[in-house]
Amino acid sequence: MAILTAQAKPVRHRIFTPLRDFFNDSRSTGVLLIGCTLVSLVIANSTGSGWYTNGWKAQLPGHTALHLPATPLEWINNFLMAFFFLLAGMEIKRELLNGELSSFKKAILPFGAAFGGMLFPALIYTAFNLHTQHANGWGIPTATDIAFSVGIASLLGKRFPVGLKILLLALAIIDDLGAIVVIALFYGGHVQPIWLASAGVIYGALLLCNFLKVKLGLLQIILGFALWYALLQSGVEATISGVLFAFAMPVKHLALIEKFIHKPVNFFILPLFALANTAILLPTGLIQSLSTTVGMGIICGLVIGKPLGIFLVSRIMVACNIAHLPSNTKWKQLFGMGTLAGIGFTMSIFTTMLAFGEGEFSNISKISILVSVVCSLVASLIYFRAISGKPVTVAMPISQPEPQADMNLTAA
Repeated sequence: MAILTAQAKPVRHRIFTPLRDFFNDSRSTGVLLIGCTLVSLVIANSTGSGWYTNGWKAQLPGHTALHLPATPLEWINNFLMAFFFLLAGMEIKRELLNGELSSFKKAILPFGAAFGGMLFPALIYTAFNLHTQHANGWGIPTATDIAFSVGIASLLGKRFPVGLKILLLALAIIDDLGAIVVIALFYGGHVQPIWLASAGVIYGALLLCNFLKVKLGLLQIILGFALWYALLQSGVEATISGVLFAFAMPVKHLALIEKFIHKPVNFFILPLFALANTAILLPTGLIQSLSTTVGMGIICGLVIGKPLGIFLVSRIMVACNIAHLPSNTKWKQLFGMGTLAGIGFTMSIFTTMLAFGEGEFSNISKISILVSVVCSLVASLIYFRAISGKPVTVAMPISQPEPQADMNLTAA
Protein backbone atom coordinates (compact mmCIF):
# COMPACT_ATOMS: atom_id res chain seq x y z
CA MET A 1 0.00 0.00 0.00
CA ALA A 2 1.33 3.41 -0.94
CA ILE A 3 0.34 6.39 1.11
CA LEU A 4 0.17 9.69 -0.75
CA THR A 5 -0.33 12.81 1.28
CA ALA A 6 -1.33 16.24 0.18
CA GLN A 7 1.82 17.57 1.80
CA ALA A 8 3.86 16.26 -1.19
CA LYS A 9 2.47 18.93 -3.49
CA PRO A 10 3.28 21.91 -1.25
CA VAL A 11 6.87 20.58 -0.87
CA ARG A 12 7.35 20.55 -4.66
CA HIS A 13 5.56 23.88 -4.80
CA ARG A 14 7.96 25.43 -2.30
CA ILE A 15 11.03 24.08 -4.11
CA PHE A 16 10.23 24.69 -7.77
CA THR A 17 7.90 27.71 -7.79
CA PRO A 18 10.54 30.21 -6.56
CA LEU A 19 12.92 28.96 -9.25
CA ARG A 20 10.25 29.32 -11.93
CA ASP A 21 9.38 32.81 -10.70
CA PHE A 22 13.05 33.74 -10.64
CA PHE A 23 13.55 32.80 -14.28
CA ASN A 24 10.34 34.58 -15.29
CA ASP A 25 11.25 37.83 -13.56
CA SER A 26 13.17 40.42 -15.58
CA ARG A 27 14.61 41.87 -12.38
CA SER A 28 16.61 38.67 -11.99
CA THR A 29 18.78 39.76 -14.90
CA GLY A 30 19.95 42.80 -12.98
CA VAL A 31 20.62 40.72 -9.87
CA LEU A 32 22.64 38.20 -11.88
CA LEU A 33 24.70 40.91 -13.62
CA ILE A 34 25.63 42.56 -10.33
CA GLY A 35 26.39 39.21 -8.70
CA CYS A 36 28.54 37.97 -11.58
CA THR A 37 30.47 41.24 -11.68
CA LEU A 38 31.28 41.02 -7.96
CA VAL A 39 32.25 37.35 -8.20
CA SER A 40 34.49 38.01 -11.20
CA LEU A 41 36.29 40.92 -9.52
CA VAL A 42 36.87 38.89 -6.35
CA ILE A 43 38.27 35.89 -8.24
CA ALA A 44 40.43 38.06 -10.52
CA ASN A 45 42.04 39.78 -7.53
CA SER A 46 42.54 36.65 -5.42
CA THR A 47 45.83 34.82 -4.99
CA GLY A 48 46.61 32.49 -7.88
CA SER A 49 43.93 33.91 -10.13
CA GLY A 50 46.04 33.82 -13.29
CA TRP A 51 44.09 30.86 -14.62
CA TYR A 52 40.91 32.94 -14.45
CA THR A 53 42.06 36.22 -15.96
CA ASN A 54 44.20 34.54 -18.60
CA GLY A 55 41.56 31.92 -19.42
CA TRP A 56 39.19 34.46 -20.96
CA LYS A 57 42.01 35.67 -23.24
CA ALA A 58 43.46 32.26 -24.13
CA GLN A 59 44.00 31.72 -27.86
CA LEU A 60 41.68 29.09 -29.31
CA PRO A 61 42.92 26.66 -31.96
CA GLY A 62 41.74 26.95 -35.56
CA HIS A 63 40.56 30.56 -35.45
CA THR A 64 43.02 31.94 -37.98
CA ALA A 65 41.84 29.98 -41.04
CA LEU A 66 38.37 31.57 -41.11
CA HIS A 67 39.34 34.74 -39.21
CA LEU A 68 36.98 33.93 -36.37
CA PRO A 69 37.17 35.36 -32.83
CA ALA A 70 40.43 34.19 -31.25
CA THR A 71 39.54 34.00 -27.53
CA PRO A 72 36.56 33.08 -25.33
CA LEU A 73 36.24 36.79 -24.48
CA GLU A 74 35.98 37.71 -28.18
CA TRP A 75 33.42 34.96 -28.82
CA ILE A 76 31.26 36.27 -26.00
CA ASN A 77 31.52 39.94 -26.99
CA ASN A 78 31.39 39.49 -30.77
CA PHE A 79 29.09 36.49 -31.19
CA LEU A 80 26.96 35.65 -28.17
CA MET A 81 26.09 39.29 -27.53
CA ALA A 82 24.57 39.44 -31.02
CA PHE A 83 21.69 37.40 -29.58
CA PHE A 84 21.16 40.05 -26.91
CA PHE A 85 21.08 42.70 -29.63
CA LEU A 86 18.55 40.52 -31.47
CA LEU A 87 16.32 40.49 -28.38
CA ALA A 88 16.70 44.25 -27.93
CA GLY A 89 16.09 44.89 -31.63
CA MET A 90 12.82 42.96 -31.58
CA GLU A 91 11.58 45.05 -28.66
CA ILE A 92 12.50 48.27 -30.46
CA LYS A 93 10.75 47.14 -33.66
CA ARG A 94 7.60 46.22 -31.76
CA GLU A 95 7.54 49.62 -30.05
CA LEU A 96 8.20 51.46 -33.31
CA LEU A 97 5.25 49.77 -35.00
CA ASN A 98 2.59 49.98 -32.32
CA GLY A 99 4.09 51.01 -29.02
CA GLU A 100 5.89 53.81 -27.19
CA LEU A 101 7.92 54.79 -30.29
CA SER A 102 5.13 54.52 -32.85
CA SER A 103 4.79 58.28 -33.42
CA PHE A 104 7.53 60.47 -34.92
CA LYS A 105 7.74 62.77 -31.91
CA LYS A 106 8.27 59.82 -29.58
CA ALA A 107 10.62 57.96 -31.94
CA ILE A 108 12.88 60.99 -32.48
CA LEU A 109 13.47 61.56 -28.76
CA PRO A 110 15.96 58.64 -28.29
CA PHE A 111 18.12 60.03 -31.13
CA GLY A 112 18.33 63.48 -29.58
CA ALA A 113 18.85 62.08 -26.09
CA ALA A 114 21.61 59.77 -27.35
CA PHE A 115 23.32 62.70 -29.07
CA GLY A 116 23.28 64.76 -25.87
CA GLY A 117 24.42 61.71 -23.90
CA MET A 118 27.47 61.38 -26.15
CA LEU A 119 28.34 65.06 -26.60
CA PHE A 120 28.44 66.15 -22.94
CA PRO A 121 30.66 63.29 -21.67
CA ALA A 122 33.09 63.89 -24.55
CA LEU A 123 33.26 67.61 -23.68
CA ILE A 124 33.81 66.90 -19.98
CA TYR A 125 36.58 64.39 -20.68
CA THR A 126 38.23 66.83 -23.08
CA ALA A 127 38.07 69.59 -20.44
CA PHE A 128 40.10 67.37 -18.08
CA ASN A 129 42.61 66.24 -20.73
CA LEU A 130 42.73 69.11 -23.22
CA HIS A 131 46.48 69.76 -22.90
CA THR A 132 47.59 66.20 -22.16
CA GLN A 133 48.69 63.28 -24.31
CA HIS A 134 45.53 61.41 -23.33
CA ALA A 135 43.05 63.71 -25.07
CA ASN A 136 42.28 61.03 -27.66
CA GLY A 137 40.39 59.07 -24.99
CA TRP A 138 37.36 61.38 -25.29
CA GLY A 139 35.32 58.58 -26.90
CA ILE A 140 35.55 56.32 -23.83
CA PRO A 141 32.74 57.90 -21.75
CA THR A 142 30.34 58.36 -24.67
CA ALA A 143 28.84 54.83 -24.68
CA THR A 144 25.92 53.36 -22.71
CA ASP A 145 25.94 49.65 -21.95
CA ILE A 146 22.62 48.10 -22.97
CA ALA A 147 22.85 44.94 -20.89
CA PHE A 148 23.77 46.56 -17.58
CA SER A 149 21.60 49.69 -17.85
CA VAL A 150 18.41 47.86 -18.84
CA GLY A 151 19.10 45.08 -16.32
CA ILE A 152 19.46 47.59 -13.49
CA ALA A 153 16.35 49.45 -14.68
CA SER A 154 14.40 46.23 -14.14
CA LEU A 155 15.42 46.26 -10.48
CA LEU A 156 13.51 49.50 -9.94
CA GLY A 157 10.19 47.81 -10.80
CA LYS A 158 7.15 50.10 -11.08
CA ARG A 159 9.24 53.16 -10.25
CA PHE A 160 10.69 52.87 -13.75
CA PRO A 161 7.76 53.15 -16.24
CA VAL A 162 7.63 50.83 -19.26
CA GLY A 163 7.79 53.78 -21.65
CA LEU A 164 10.94 55.05 -19.94
CA LYS A 165 12.50 51.59 -20.14
CA ILE A 166 11.79 51.47 -23.88
CA LEU A 167 13.36 54.92 -24.25
CA LEU A 168 16.47 53.74 -22.37
CA LEU A 169 16.69 50.63 -24.56
CA ALA A 170 16.36 52.65 -27.77
CA LEU A 171 18.81 55.29 -26.52
CA ALA A 172 21.39 52.64 -25.60
CA ILE A 173 21.17 50.95 -29.00
CA ILE A 174 21.50 54.29 -30.82
CA ASP A 175 24.35 55.14 -28.45
CA ASP A 176 26.16 51.92 -29.39
CA LEU A 177 25.67 52.67 -33.09
CA GLY A 178 27.11 56.13 -32.46
CA ALA A 179 30.07 54.60 -30.64
CA ILE A 180 30.74 52.37 -33.65
CA VAL A 181 30.76 55.45 -35.91
CA VAL A 182 33.14 57.21 -33.51
CA ILE A 183 35.48 54.21 -33.51
CA ALA A 184 35.43 53.95 -37.30
CA LEU A 185 36.11 57.69 -37.83
CA PHE A 186 38.46 58.57 -34.98
CA TYR A 187 40.14 55.40 -33.72
CA GLY A 188 41.54 53.91 -36.88
CA GLY A 189 38.80 51.38 -37.50
CA HIS A 190 39.69 49.78 -40.83
CA VAL A 191 36.46 49.04 -42.68
CA GLN A 192 36.70 46.44 -45.45
CA PRO A 193 34.43 47.71 -48.27
CA ILE A 194 34.05 44.32 -49.98
CA TRP A 195 32.89 42.59 -46.81
CA LEU A 196 30.65 45.53 -45.93
CA ALA A 197 29.05 45.32 -49.39
CA SER A 198 28.63 41.56 -48.90
CA ALA A 199 26.82 42.24 -45.63
CA GLY A 200 24.53 44.62 -47.52
CA VAL A 201 23.71 41.96 -50.12
CA ILE A 202 22.97 39.37 -47.42
CA TYR A 203 20.75 41.81 -45.57
CA GLY A 204 18.93 42.54 -48.82
CA ALA A 205 18.26 38.80 -49.13
CA LEU A 206 16.76 38.80 -45.61
CA LEU A 207 14.51 41.72 -46.49
CA LEU A 208 13.49 39.94 -49.72
CA CYS A 209 12.47 36.87 -47.69
CA ASN A 210 10.27 39.13 -45.59
CA PHE A 211 8.78 40.80 -48.68
CA LEU A 212 8.03 37.44 -50.34
CA LYS A 213 6.58 36.11 -47.06
CA VAL A 214 9.00 33.18 -46.98
CA LYS A 215 8.24 30.98 -43.97
CA LEU A 216 10.68 31.49 -41.11
CA GLY A 217 13.15 28.62 -41.11
CA LEU A 218 16.63 27.42 -41.97
CA LEU A 219 17.13 29.90 -44.82
CA GLN A 220 16.77 32.96 -42.57
CA ILE A 221 18.98 31.36 -39.90
CA ILE A 222 21.77 30.73 -42.43
CA LEU A 223 21.46 34.28 -43.77
CA GLY A 224 21.59 35.62 -40.21
CA PHE A 225 24.85 33.82 -39.44
CA ALA A 226 26.24 34.89 -42.83
CA LEU A 227 25.35 38.51 -42.01
CA TRP A 228 27.20 38.24 -38.68
CA TYR A 229 30.29 36.77 -40.35
CA ALA A 230 30.35 39.41 -43.11
CA LEU A 231 30.09 42.24 -40.56
CA LEU A 232 32.82 40.61 -38.45
CA GLN A 233 35.17 40.56 -41.45
CA SER A 234 34.19 44.10 -42.50
CA GLY A 235 35.56 45.67 -39.33
CA VAL A 236 32.13 46.89 -38.19
CA GLU A 237 30.80 45.79 -34.78
CA ALA A 238 29.42 42.33 -35.58
CA THR A 239 26.86 42.27 -32.78
CA ILE A 240 24.79 44.88 -34.64
CA SER A 241 23.79 42.00 -36.92
CA GLY A 242 21.32 41.06 -34.18
CA VAL A 243 19.48 44.39 -34.49
CA LEU A 244 19.52 44.20 -38.30
CA PHE A 245 18.16 40.65 -38.23
CA ALA A 246 15.34 41.69 -35.90
CA PHE A 247 14.30 44.54 -38.19
CA ALA A 248 14.22 42.16 -41.17
CA MET A 249 11.80 39.76 -39.46
CA PRO A 250 8.01 39.93 -39.90
CA VAL A 251 6.19 41.16 -36.80
CA LYS A 252 4.26 37.89 -36.53
CA HIS A 253 7.53 35.99 -36.02
CA LEU A 254 8.93 38.22 -33.27
CA ALA A 255 7.09 36.49 -30.42
CA LEU A 256 8.30 33.06 -31.57
CA ILE A 257 11.95 34.15 -31.77
CA GLU A 258 11.73 35.97 -28.45
CA LYS A 259 10.28 32.92 -26.71
CA PHE A 260 13.15 30.81 -28.04
CA ILE A 261 16.07 33.08 -27.02
CA HIS A 262 14.72 35.01 -24.01
CA LYS A 263 15.98 32.74 -21.21
CA PRO A 264 19.34 31.82 -22.83
CA VAL A 265 20.11 35.52 -23.30
CA ASN A 266 19.08 36.69 -19.83
CA PHE A 267 20.32 33.75 -17.79
CA PHE A 268 23.36 32.51 -19.72
CA ILE A 269 24.75 35.03 -22.19
CA LEU A 270 24.47 38.17 -20.04
CA PRO A 271 25.94 36.59 -16.87
CA LEU A 272 28.75 35.10 -18.97
CA PHE A 273 29.34 38.53 -20.50
CA ALA A 274 29.59 40.09 -17.03
CA LEU A 275 32.01 37.42 -15.79
CA ALA A 276 34.32 37.70 -18.79
CA ASN A 277 34.46 41.50 -19.02
CA THR A 278 35.08 42.20 -15.33
CA ALA A 279 38.05 39.86 -14.89
CA ILE A 280 40.21 42.92 -14.21
CA LEU A 281 43.12 43.30 -11.79
CA LEU A 282 42.67 46.30 -9.50
CA PRO A 283 45.80 48.51 -9.33
CA THR A 284 47.58 48.93 -6.00
CA GLY A 285 47.30 52.74 -6.04
CA LEU A 286 43.57 52.78 -6.75
CA ILE A 287 42.83 56.28 -5.41
CA GLN A 288 45.82 57.78 -7.21
CA SER A 289 44.74 56.11 -10.47
CA LEU A 290 41.20 57.45 -10.23
CA SER A 291 42.43 60.98 -9.45
CA THR A 292 44.35 61.25 -12.74
CA THR A 293 42.95 63.41 -15.52
CA VAL A 294 42.00 60.26 -17.42
CA GLY A 295 40.19 58.73 -14.44
CA MET A 296 38.36 61.94 -13.52
CA GLY A 297 37.44 62.62 -17.15
CA ILE A 298 35.86 59.19 -17.56
CA ILE A 299 34.04 59.13 -14.21
CA CYS A 300 32.70 62.70 -14.47
CA GLY A 301 31.85 62.19 -18.13
CA LEU A 302 29.73 59.10 -17.44
CA VAL A 303 28.26 59.92 -14.03
CA ILE A 304 27.61 63.65 -14.61
CA GLY A 305 27.82 64.22 -18.36
CA LYS A 306 25.43 61.44 -19.38
CA PRO A 307 22.36 62.46 -17.34
CA LEU A 308 23.04 66.15 -17.95
CA GLY A 309 23.33 65.77 -21.73
CA ILE A 310 20.33 63.45 -22.05
CA PHE A 311 18.12 65.67 -19.90
CA LEU A 312 19.04 69.02 -21.48
CA VAL A 313 18.76 67.90 -25.11
CA SER A 314 15.48 66.09 -24.38
CA ARG A 315 14.13 69.18 -22.64
CA ILE A 316 15.03 71.39 -25.61
CA MET A 317 13.46 68.99 -28.12
CA VAL A 318 10.20 68.76 -26.18
CA ALA A 319 10.13 72.53 -25.58
CA CYS A 320 10.52 73.09 -29.33
CA ASN A 321 7.68 70.60 -29.95
CA ILE A 322 10.06 68.35 -31.88
CA ALA A 323 9.60 65.38 -29.56
CA HIS A 324 7.22 64.02 -26.88
CA LEU A 325 7.98 62.29 -23.61
CA PRO A 326 7.01 58.60 -23.31
CA SER A 327 3.62 57.80 -21.78
CA ASN A 328 3.30 58.10 -17.99
CA THR A 329 6.77 59.62 -17.72
CA LYS A 330 7.77 62.76 -15.85
CA TRP A 331 10.87 64.91 -16.28
CA LYS A 332 12.27 63.88 -12.92
CA GLN A 333 12.04 60.23 -13.99
CA LEU A 334 13.78 60.98 -17.28
CA PHE A 335 16.65 62.63 -15.41
CA GLY A 336 16.94 59.50 -13.28
CA MET A 337 17.06 57.40 -16.43
CA GLY A 338 20.07 59.48 -17.46
CA THR A 339 21.97 58.25 -14.41
CA LEU A 340 21.47 54.66 -15.60
CA ALA A 341 22.70 55.66 -19.06
CA GLY A 342 25.94 56.58 -17.30
CA ILE A 343 26.68 52.85 -17.06
CA GLY A 344 29.14 52.60 -19.93
CA PHE A 345 30.78 49.19 -20.03
CA THR A 346 31.30 47.08 -23.15
CA MET A 347 31.86 49.77 -25.78
CA SER A 348 33.72 51.96 -23.27
CA ILE A 349 36.21 49.17 -22.55
CA PHE A 350 36.49 48.42 -26.27
CA THR A 351 37.22 52.09 -27.03
CA THR A 352 39.78 52.10 -24.20
CA MET A 353 41.76 49.36 -25.93
CA LEU A 354 41.80 51.36 -29.17
CA ALA A 355 42.73 54.64 -27.47
CA PHE A 356 45.42 53.40 -25.07
CA GLY A 357 46.22 49.79 -26.03
CA GLU A 358 47.61 47.67 -23.19
CA GLY A 359 49.30 49.58 -20.41
CA GLU A 360 48.94 51.81 -17.35
CA PHE A 361 46.31 54.18 -18.69
CA SER A 362 44.34 51.34 -20.20
CA ASN A 363 43.99 49.79 -16.73
CA ILE A 364 43.18 53.19 -15.20
CA SER A 365 40.42 53.64 -17.79
CA LYS A 366 38.92 50.21 -17.12
CA ILE A 367 38.88 50.77 -13.36
CA SER A 368 37.35 54.22 -13.87
CA ILE A 369 34.62 52.65 -16.02
CA LEU A 370 33.83 50.14 -13.25
CA VAL A 371 33.76 52.90 -10.63
CA SER A 372 31.36 54.88 -12.81
CA VAL A 373 29.11 51.80 -13.00
CA VAL A 374 28.97 51.68 -9.19
CA CYS A 375 28.42 55.43 -8.89
CA SER A 376 25.67 55.46 -11.51
CA LEU A 377 23.96 52.46 -9.90
CA VAL A 378 24.04 53.95 -6.40
CA ALA A 379 22.97 57.36 -7.68
CA SER A 380 20.02 55.81 -9.52
CA LEU A 381 18.80 53.85 -6.50
CA ILE A 382 19.08 56.88 -4.20
CA TYR A 383 17.48 59.21 -6.74
CA PHE A 384 14.46 57.01 -7.46
CA ARG A 385 13.98 56.45 -3.75
CA ALA A 386 14.00 60.20 -3.21
CA ILE A 387 11.46 61.01 -5.93
CA SER A 388 9.15 58.14 -5.00
CA GLY A 389 9.36 58.62 -1.25
CA LYS A 390 9.63 54.84 -0.77
CA PRO A 391 12.66 52.58 -0.31
CA VAL A 392 14.02 51.02 -3.50
CA THR A 393 14.35 47.31 -2.83
CA VAL A 394 15.18 44.34 -5.01
CA ALA A 395 11.91 42.50 -4.43
CA MET A 396 11.77 39.07 -5.96
CA PRO A 397 8.24 37.74 -6.52
CA ILE A 398 6.83 35.51 -3.82
CA SER A 399 4.19 33.01 -4.75
CA GLN A 400 0.97 32.86 -2.79
CA PRO A 401 0.70 29.62 -0.85
CA GLU A 402 -1.91 27.21 -2.05
CA PRO A 403 -4.78 26.31 0.33
CA GLN A 404 -3.98 23.32 2.48
CA ALA A 405 -5.76 20.27 1.14
CA ASP A 406 -7.30 17.49 3.17
CA MET A 407 -5.24 14.41 3.89
CA ASN A 408 -5.91 11.64 1.36
CA LEU A 409 -5.10 7.94 1.67
CA THR A 410 -4.95 5.95 -1.54
CA ALA A 411 -4.62 2.18 -1.60
CA ALA A 412 -2.51 0.61 -4.26
